[in-house]
Amino acid sequence: MKKHSLFLILLMLHIGVSVAQMPIQRIQTQVLVIGGSASGISAGLQSARMGVPTIVVEATPWLGGMLTSAGVSAFDGNHAMPAGLFGEFRQRLYNYYGGANAVSTGWVSNTLFEPHIGDSIFKAMARQEKKLSIKYLYQFKEIIKEGNTITGALFYHVQNGALLKVTAQRVIDATELGDALASAKITYDLGMESNDMTKEQVNLAGANDIIQDITYVAILKDFGTPQAFISRPAHYDSTEFDGSNTSFYKDTNRKRPSVDAKKMLEYGKMPNNKYMLNWPIYGNDIYLNVVEKTPKQREELLEQAKQQTLRFVYFIQKDLGFNNFSLANDEFPTKDKLALYPYHRESRRMHGMVRMLVQHISKPFDTPQSLYTTGIAVGDYPVDHHHKKNTAAPQHLEFFPVPSFNIPLGALIPKEVSNFIVAEKSISVSNIVNGTTRLQPCVIQIGQAAGLLAAQSIIDKVEPKAISMRKIQKILLDANGYIMPYKDVPLQDKHFKAIQKIGATGLLRGVGVPTGWANATYFYPNDKVVSKEFLAKWEQKFGAVEINLAKDLSIQDALYFAAKLTKSNPEILKSIFELKWKDCGLSNYDLQRPILRYELAAILDQYNVFNIFDVDMYGFLKK
Repeated sequence: MKKHSLFLILLMLHIGVSVAQMPIQRIQTQVLVIGGSASGISAGLQSARMGVPTIVVEATPWLGGMLTSAGVSAFDGNHAMPAGLFGEFRQRLYNYYGGANAVSTGWVSNTLFEPHIGDSIFKAMARQEKKLSIKYLYQFKEIIKEGNTITGALFYHVQNGALLKVTAQRVIDATELGDALASAKITYDLGMESNDMTKEQVNLAGANDIIQDITYVAILKDFGTPQAFISRPAHYDSTEFDGSNTSFYKDTNRKRPSVDAKKMLEYGKMPNNKYMLNWPIYGNDIYLNVVEKTPKQREELLEQAKQQTLRFVYFIQKDLGFNNFSLANDEFPTKDKLALYPYHRESRRMHGMVRMLVQHISKPFDTPQSLYTTGIAVGDYPVDHHHKKNTAAPQHLEFFPVPSFNIPLGALIPKEVSNFIVAEKSISVSNIVNGTTRLQPCVIQIGQAAGLLAAQSIIDKVEPKAISMRKIQKILLDANGYIMPYKDVPLQDKHFKAIQKIGATGLLRGVGVPTGWANATYFYPNDKVVSKEFLAKWEQKFGAVEINLAKDLSIQDALYFAAKLTKSNPEILKSIFELKWKDCGLSNYDLQRPILRYELAAILDQYNVFNIFDVDMYGFLKK
């Protein structure tokens, strides 16, 4: 089919008709999402749910990006923080397979599923939205721009070359590699920044153009009976995979693996006797930097990644003896049975209104910009960089310890153009931070926030960069999103929203704890309130307090703050304050006892503190 489309284009050129003169289908919408990736479909769903006409344009016949088309159908992180559309998608997986235990099949994740099922769920979610339409098999070509304003994009059909022009009030780049932002001439980074630039004290080497290894994922299936081996790949040599597992470990100069062949395969075990093949240790990771290449050049280079994976499959069948295993024949709609495209762990990273650095994760409450107050997504996975196949890359970035974190809204908004929002892995973060924000739960949330931002800015008739921070965060919370990464206050807690909102003011801060695979920030809802912590933020807004405060705040002190917020006399306010206390589900009303953190959050939320402590895109309190 591709040969026919190429022939058509060449014929038109031969008779004097340029590609630019080919018939163009023109569509108008309010929100255009470029790419049906994990971020892209999430952005489309959220925008459409807000009543705004939205179009998602995707180059493949599938939705879900890395989760489906790239075959990485296993969530990394956020098991205890099922935020927004991520939590909704996961619940649909639970419903389909029969509960959380039914998808806890491999040891890489708490949730694994078949890629085609993920695609079908995203499509079912999309069909429910009357304001959402999907255009499949259209490859992004270029951004349409008038001055510094993005007005749409041009696409071509991957089978027949037909052109599609979509104009929109807001455009979201949800491509895997940031192709749209590059076409828009937005400043971006690719590779590693120097420590002199970021001051992160992590990558101490100079800047370079090294990106993470990529992987062409395969799904193996245990058919229960011996299967024919796949064709022996060219240049096959089993020693390439020596050290991938203890069942094949001959070269002792290589680091001794920690798992045998069976355990290696169970890493990505999925329901229905399928196995995700995404193994970084002398497995099918490969170093290829295709980001700045054209689609055709990428396709040619990525053949190397496919061959890497096919050699690994042959190794598993022949040299490890898993002769019941072969490539699943009921997953990807591809001739070679491999994923629709590779797992890209890294892309272009734009320069946004703010730049998220590792300091904003490790010490969020101590940075000059309080970006944690502008959170729109949360994550808890460590900084995980894959660099085993490029010895020139730093080798110490695997599972760099961090606490859980949130992602600032300003990281989705470019400084240089209007009407444009960036999602997926191309948001404004450092190379180090990309090692955790790139993961599936994060990019789904990033997409949801991007769709919300696009739709709400149209509704409010303002530029995305001028949107009300607190309005966006409130809508996210109403959609079961998280804006603060508190692991010990679950979504089901009746004070969840109040704690999230007051946490985002900085009046009550959490404590971050790196714990490994599932890092944490704890709110400690049942602890007493230390006055020094609370007053540090309060006095930034209202100045010094006029009462003597003990080490721990009391309910009487909370009444004083409520009076300050309402400009009332505490004695006159006392009866109203008690009623509000009861209205928000609190008990044990005794003005003299120490107030607990969840109680203070709940009562302050009754007095609109979230909006009173409003912040701009940079995390600074508004006057």
